[in-house]
Amino acid sequence: MNEQNKKSVQEETPKTTQGVPASQPSSWKRAMSKRWVFPATYIAAAGIILTLVWVYQGTGDKTLNSDPANGVVETGASAGTDETAVNGEQESVEVVAKSENFVWPVAVPSEISVVKPFYDNEASSEEHEAAMVQYNDTFIPNTGVDLARGDNKTFEVKAALGGKVTRVEQNPLTGQVVEITHSDNLKTVYQSLADVKVKQDDEVKQGDAIASAGVNELEKTLGNHLHFEVYEDGQPVNPQGYLPEK
Repeated sequence: MNEQNKKSVQEETPKTTQGVPASQPSSWKRAMSKRWVFPATYIAAAGIILTLVWVYQGTGDKTLNSDPANGVVETGASAGTDETAVNGEQESVEVVAKSENFVWPVAVPSEISVVKPFYDNEASSEEHEAAMVQYNDTFIPNTGVDLARGDNKTFEVKAALGGKVTRVEQNPLTGQVVEITHSDNLKTVYQSLADVKVKQDDEVKQGDAIASAGVNELEKTLGNHLHFEVYEDGQPVNPQGYLPEK
């Protein structure tokens, strides 16, 4: 082989290091040597991780909410919302205490008549005259109604409403007096009594017997009768506006 052919063979044969062919740079190494490779790889990996976390959480929520019959208890915002809805529904049911309606303060209303009415400022002059109480030479507007039997017999007096007895006293003009305080700023007063059956601080129910009708000095011309008053917010009001029709 001449010198020219030897050179040609040497140029075509890869260089060796101590008999081992020298390694050539691969395309992977060339790609990794680029500056943008590592940032791009990091962003892609982070995106994959976030996607997996999101998918896992969504699957877990659906699993908790999908089978409450098997004893799975919801947690987090959804459970709180359901609990609020239940409690809200319960709280929205408004509980209204049933208020008592007045009853006649006598045992048998059909046997009783109003013998002197309440003095109403808006009434006619004739009604004003009928509602005046005369004591000696003095005329006093009637602050209640006077109830009596036609035969002048005594009768049982009952509580028109349930409440607490706040006064029991003997008055020289109005006779024995019982006062009962009720809810809603209401108060009832019973005068011209006999045989009082209650004492101060007693709790009475509607319809409980509290006394019997008697006589008093202020309206002695009425004989046995009950003087009945109703106060609302401390002011006397017409009892017939509260009492039911007989």
